[in-house]
Amino acid sequence: MSMEPKLLKQLLLKNHQDAIYQNQCQSLCLPMADSRERIRGPSRDGREFLTSPRQVLRRLMLLSEGRQYREAAGVVGRLGPSVLHSVIAELPIDLLLEHLPHSAYLLESFYTRLTTLNSTPKPDVPSETVVWQLVRLFANPHESGLRQRCSKLMQALAQYEPALRQALRERRRSFDNAVQGLGVHGLTTDASGQLISLHVALKTELQRHVDTYKMAIHKLEELSMVTINQDPAHSSHQRLLAINYGDIQQRLIDNKTLLTMLDKPALKQLYTLVENLSTRVENDKEVLSCVGQVKRLDAQAHIEKRPAAGLLMNFSRGCEVVLHMMGPESVPPSPLAANKTTAAGSAGGSSCSDGYHSDDSASEDGSELVSHYRNLYIENRADALEALDSLPQLKHVHSLKAKILFSMIVLSFRLCHGMRERKVLEVRRVLNCPLDSSSETTLALDRSVRHHLHETTDSFPLGEIERSVFNQVLSTLHEYPCLESCPPLTHFVSACVRLAWRMINQKAPYYLDTDFNLGFLRPEKHERHPQSDRRSDLIKAFLWPALMQNNQCAFKAVVAT
Repeated sequence: MSMEPKLLKQLLLKNHQDAIYQNQCQSLCLPMADSRERIRGPSRDGREFLTSPRQVLRRLMLLSEGRQYREAAGVVGRLGPSVLHSVIAELPIDLLLEHLPHSAYLLESFYTRLTTLNSTPKPDVPSETVVWQLVRLFANPHESGLRQRCSKLMQALAQYEPALRQALRERRRSFDNAVQGLGVHGLTTDASGQLISLHVALKTELQRHVDTYKMAIHKLEELSMVTINQDPAHSSHQRLLAINYGDIQQRLIDNKTLLTMLDKPALKQLYTLVENLSTRVENDKEVLSCVGQVKRLDAQAHIEKRPAAGLLMNFSRGCEVVLHMMGPESVPPSPLAANKTTAAGSAGGSSCSDGYHSDDSASEDGSELVSHYRNLYIENRADALEALDSLPQLKHVHSLKAKILFSMIVLSFRLCHGMRERKVLEVRRVLNCPLDSSSETTLALDRSVRHHLHETTDSFPLGEIERSVFNQVLSTLHEYPCLESCPPLTHFVSACVRLAWRMINQKAPYYLDTDFNLGFLRPEKHERHPQSDRRSDLIKAFLWPALMQNNQCAFKAVVAT
């Protein structure tokens, strides 16, 4: 019994200490709860803080610091036009861009609210900066759920600033053209058709010119004994009419000798080589310009340590993703344009456009060409692959055979495109039109040349391109001489070149998608090969390139996963 008062005393003391500890914890938590209340909860009437732009801006910044972007978006959704404009003018957008994609919800609420209010004039919002930040994110996606977080923001941007679509298309096109230009720095053909380096070809050609010109100068020196001190009166019109048969015969022999020296077919190769050199210089300028744009968009891109092609293809893909996620572009037809169309239809049955044919015939021809491209993969490629399987030297290199056929179709499109542009420039040069001219007369001439090339696609000689495609593959795979004596492979090259020439000479030219990065499968432009692993979306190899027209995929790339 003597122990009971002592035990009771200990219990009372412990309860007293617990009560003191709880009171201390509550006193410490009150400032934190009060702080959370200041950040999360508005005042009881819910409108007191919406009257002053300064208070709104302060509240938005507090919520953003706590990454409570949904609560901040709710604040923006209740703002009136004047307060909203004042807040946007002082809002540090750069801070929100640094926290993308987490801050996408708040940015989307700003653009949605601006679109809803539709106030004029529009406030100065750095929409283009936001778009390029999104492009940078999608060019190097590292976070999961990036598309889900940013999809509504991109749709709101496109609705508020429709002109951003065109800016993205142009930037993406410049990136794609720059990447395509990197592929023209390969080997070139000399006068004999052999593949050599461009610098070696230039040196050989210039040496040939030097030797020829030395011979011509020597011949001119022999003739100068007669012509250098000739009396000007001897060249008068009356004296020229009075010369006899022997003089005319000697003059013909002298001039013909000089012409034979200077007007050699081999000497005309220099012009093509110089033009090739000029094209390479312009392509490299375009690449450096595009890389400079990427550096301005992403200061942490480390452009000096990364391949230029991969860098530009990543940002091109970023532009493509942003364009795709902006949703379909819906532009209502203008009544004035509709009236003009009706009037033009009733005025006559012919069209005065600069195109090659009507839109209906274009769509029919397009579907036919896409069908030929599909058959080229299904039938011609299968025949060529079977022929390669029968070659003993290629019996155990299964992946190499697919790469050979893939390279041939890519080279066909690339060389056909270069041939078309060279023909346009040749006509300009023959007619003494400046190569960099953009006058209406010169552009009309270019359209006429392209029209002629379109009309003569079936009869245009393409033997040079076929030989160049075949020789490039053979020079790369010189350890497999058996390829040279494989007729089905030659027929496959001929079919690829002929179809590529038809496709690039359409009113809306077809072209290949050159994004061959082994990333993840994208259903909008990639189709899985039937024998691939369907449990994986990681691309292991490209079997057939995607066919594009007007930035739309006409035939999906066939890939192995």
